Amino acid sequence: MKAKGILYLIPNVLVLETGQDIMAPVVKNVIAATSHYLVEDFRTARRYISSLKLGVNLEEVHLEKLDKKTPELQLKKLLAPLLKGHDVGILSEAGCPGIADPGANAVALAHKLGIKVVPLPGPSSMFMALMGSGFNGQSFTFNGYLPIDRKDRVQAIKELEAKSIRENTTQMFMETPFRNNRMIEDLLANLSSNTLLCIASNITGTDEMILTKKVADWRKKHPDLHKIPAVFLIHHS
Repeated sequence: MKAKGILYLIPNVLVLETGQDIMAPVVKNVIAATSHYLVEDFRTARRYISSLKLGVNLEEVHLEKLDKKTPELQLKKLLAPLLKGHDVGILSEAGCPGIADPGANAVALAHKLGIKVVPLPGPSSMFMALMGSGFNGQSFTFNGYLPIDRKDRVQAIKELEAKSIRENTTQMFMETPFRNNRMIEDLLANLSSNTLLCIASNITGTDEMILTKKVADWRKKHPDLHKIPAVFLIHHS
């Protein structure tokens, strides 16, 4: 019986054209040796692989789409090359696959099928923001995206602040970049003045910002983060 392939979870850059400096040799070695991928966007994946300058012939690379709309019944078909002995890489749009990312569903199925899963080291905006925040790194929760509806979002913000106070936990969340400024407005309008807010934007970029202040201080001056990737963290012990 032919050995099964390995499912590699391959990190992508957080900022374009930073792969040469950011990615570890093990990531580059796996990409150079892998020809089957599950990706969210074909164009982004090709551009990333090409940017690493590994001599990969993109015409020989097999890309299959895996996004939040991929039906569960299709996952087994996507993992079929692994059952034939081919290694497969999952590439996120940015950062690490499986964290706030549709790759998690494929990983869950791989475990059920007895396929070896190997996560590779790379940039994670969530963990890098936590590292740079100065907040509780032993008890924290990543809440993904908060509700789009403003009333529900405000309620979620208040609940996360209350949980941080009650349990001394760090609460982290994200927003779609074009809605970041609305998120900042809601945070500053609804959080307590003494709550600490960390805003981490464009992590690993030349204009990276990771800054922690009391909400009262943010109200005096806050950044314009329209269309800039960001992570928000709150802590109130």
